[in-house]
Formats: sequence, C-alpha cells, structure tokens
Amino acid sequence: GDGEGELVVSQYATARKHGREHFYDVIGNHDASGIDEPTQWWFKKWIDPTGENTEFSGVDNSKRPYPTAGNWEHYSFEVGNVVFLMLADRNDGGPPIGRGEFGGYPAGAISEETFEWWTRKVLENRDRIVITAHHHMIKETTVATGLNEGCDGGYHGRMPDGGAPGSSFIYWVGGQKDSGRIEDFLAQNDPAIDLWLGAHTHTHPDDTTGGRTHIERKWGANFVNVSAITRYHGQTNSIPMSRLFTFTEGSNEVRVQCYLHTSQYAPQGWYERSERTLKLRYSFEMPQA
Repeated sequence: GDGEGELVVSQYATARKHGREHFYDVIGNHDASGIDEPTQWWFKKWIDPTGENTEFSGVDNSKRPYPTAGNWEHYSFEVGNVVFLMLADRNDGGPPIGRGEFGGYPAGAISEETFEWWTRKVLENRDRIVITAHHHMIKETTVATGLNEGCDGGYHGRMPDGGAPGSSFIYWVGGQKDSGRIEDFLAQNDPAIDLWLGAHTHTHPDDTTGGRTHIERKWGANFVNVSAITRYHGQTNSIPMSRLFTFTEGSNEVRVQCYLHTSQYAPQGWYERSERTLKLRYSFEMPQA
C-alpha cells in the first residue's frame, strides 16, 4: 500500500552517490496489483519510471541523466550507443496469468502491446548495442529456466491456478502460454540483442540447475540472471548479490562482476569465481558531452 510506497521512496533517498533519477526500474511479479485494484496503481504512483507522478515518486524525468521515453509498462533510454529496453512483468488482473488474492504468481508475462513494442525497437536499433531488462529470464537460457524447473526445484511457489510449468521465465506473451514467440524472434534475428538482464530466480552464484549457470549465451546474445539482492524473500535460496557491468570506451567487451552482500555463502565482497567478460556486437561509445 501507500505506506510501503513511502518507505521505498525514503530508501532511495539514502543513496549516497546517486539521486532518485539515477534508478531505472521494472515491475516484478510481487509488485502486481490485485484482481479488484486499478492496474499496477502502486508501481505507477511510487516507482514511476517515466516521472508521471513526481509528487509521490520523486522522479522528475527532466532530471534524469538519460531521460526515458515510453510508459510505465515499457520504456527505453539511451546511453551513448547503448539502448536499454525496459519491460514490465504483467502478473496482474487475476489467474491464470495474474496473481490471485495473495502473493505474486511466479510465471512471467508481457502484454501483446509490450511484445510488439519490444520487437519494433529491437529491429529499429540493429546498429546499436541493445540491452533488454525484464524481471524474468527467457526459457532455457539461465539457471532453472526450463519447464517445471522453477517449482520442482523449490525456487518458486506452485500456484495451482497459475502457470506453474513456466514459473521461472516469461511464460505468457499476449495471453498465450509457452508460445515461444520471444525465443523465435531472437532465433530468427540472431543476433538481435546484446544483453538480456533478469533476476527472478533467487539462488547462490554457483547454481547450475538444468545444466545452465547465471550467465549464458544463446541466439548470439548474453543472458544474465543478476539474481536477488534480498536475503529474506525465499530464504532458502536467497543469497543477496548484485552484478556490476563495466563498459569501456572503444571496446566490444563488458566486464560482469558479482558482489556478495553477506557472508552466508562466501566472504562478503567480490566473488571472483562468477566474474565473466562478455562480447557485444559493437564497441561501446560514450555519450557526447
């Protein structure tokens, strides 16, 4: 509710080096509005990536270092020759796609409008570095993203009236379950993007369920499950971690480092075993001054 919204805004305000406008957010399954609530009202009011409710969220799009274009459900921003495409998870509106009376149904979803917007933006930016961010990963890309692996592996709750087989990836596209439309688009346009970032499946950094790690390459693109920063949601699997992506002017490589925020799994700090260097389609160009 609003109390949690005020708390989130106050938490952003504690950042020491970055203002509110330096954070770019996407909706996750636990942010979803309930069956009888206005669509995604909480996210629109308090997180507000396009700055439409500045009075509450504190986001003023004109103050962003890289202004957003789009709406709360799908928006983009550009950093030099990098285009970020930010997609909302749509676990709202009731079962089987949306959440019921409690919790956040785990199977990922995007609307038809968002799918069409995303494919159009990808094709419009073939000459640029394209990074897509969604709360979920894509089927059979990273750890535990195969059919049934999310629930069977204990990563996600099993909702009988939801899409349990697809609990760890984007299962619904435009209301169609397990259609393969995203995967087919990426295969047909290989390479279509450079990076896909997600974080839905909470686990330790060395997990290889399904024969996949947190960072994999498929369809000419890099898929990174940055995993969860939380320690208490899904406590059996949650090892708080973050990923730092370092781009270098004139280089087509990006350094990906893993930082452990606690010593539950390994000593707090940079976890060198998880560091990777990924190839991009193009060399990075810094924004013009």
